[in-house]
Amino acid sequence: MKRTAILLAFSIAALAQQQVPPEQVTLREGTEIKLKFNDSITSKTAALDDPVSLSVTDDVLVNGVTVVHAGTHAVAYVSKVQHSGMLGKPGELSIRLDSLKDSGTKVHLRGTKAREGDGKVGATVVLTVLFGPIGLIKHGKNIEIAAGSPLTAYVSDDVVFNSSTSTK
Repeated sequence: MKRTAILLAFSIAALAQQQVPPEQVTLREGTEIKLKFNDSITSKTAALDDPVSLSVTDDVLVNGVTVVHAGTHAVAYVSKVQHSGMLGKPGELSIRLDSLKDSGTKVHLRGTKAREGDGKVGATVVLTVLFGPIGLIKHGKNIEIAAGSPLTAYVSDDVVFNSSTSTK
């Protein structure tokens, strides 16, 4: 009887030491992420490759698990800038979304829902909605984006999160 109890104790200890792989959830490519600009940015002072600070405005959930938390820092870079010019030439300002990092996992971002080679009409409409105010102002003025202005980004590639590092 004593021997059986010892064997049972060793079996329980061995089971306790076995690691069960954490449950994983996948944030799918094309998932929408709502962002806001943390600081104002203007074509008058911006320079090529300047970092642009953004924050996630809403939690992103996958199967009830929060994988990206509101307030998470995201980064973009100035990809094109031109100051306003003579004869009413407007300023230009474009940014390239890069990534965010939450729960130790990096999520690459892009500015369109469709990938290159996918439906071009959808990509064009999204670009017009996303960058219309930035690219279509033709008043001979510099472009200015106020802090707090919204921007929609999309997940560039599938990303796997361990649900144990995220919250329900």
